Amino acid sequence: MIALAAFDIAGTTVDEQNAVYRVLAAVVADHGTPARDTDIRRWMGADKREALAALTGDPAAVEDLHAQFVTRLHHAYATTRPTPLPGIPETLAALRSAGVRVALTTGFDRQVTDPLLEALGWRIGDHLDAVVCASEVPAGRPEPHMIHRAMELTGVTDPTTVLVAGDTALDIRAGHAARATTVIGVLTGAQTRDELAAENPTHILDGVHQIPALLGM
Repeated sequence: MIALAAFDIAGTTVDEQNAVYRVLAAVVADHGTPARDTDIRRWMGADKREALAALTGDPAAVEDLHAQFVTRLHHAYATTRPTPLPGIPETLAALRSAGVRVALTTGFDRQVTDPLLEALGWRIGDHLDAVVCASEVPAGRPEPHMIHRAMELTGVTDPTTVLVAGDTALDIRAGHAARATTVIGVLTGAQTRDELAAENPTHILDGVHQIPALLGM
């Protein structure tokens, strides 16, 4: 029996036109350390400060780079408003109606996450049970800390009752690290089936909207 479903945000539950990684690549390039697409893809799903430090090789500049990232991302979202991926509002409602707690975990910090959720109209208590940002735990993905924090916030103690879903290899690694019983890769993000399959998820689905059927709801 699944007690908690922990989902990533961008590319998993929210369509934001891949703005995160376009902006990340632009900030890194403007720093004078342009990254190959393969390097950017390696950091999909990670804490953005960790990604910026690794991609630029300049940990001392991370706070300034992150501030640029946040400003540019807000502009990108103002230009092209993020929307829920198809079937996601119904999926969140179905899971919660069935007694499954729903948490969102993200490599964003609150500067990005709170305005994004506000724009979507998603609120704790009404649509979600918890939201955890990478900046609120000791380390982001692939470490399991965000999932563990989501468990704490929702009162779930047994990892075998946890379902994790995300669109990146790091999401899958974090799910396995948390010892979740169900670790799902979804194809709504930027990474391919082969990239996700390499991490041995328990399932690969077209999207989170298929999870209620997978659980027999």
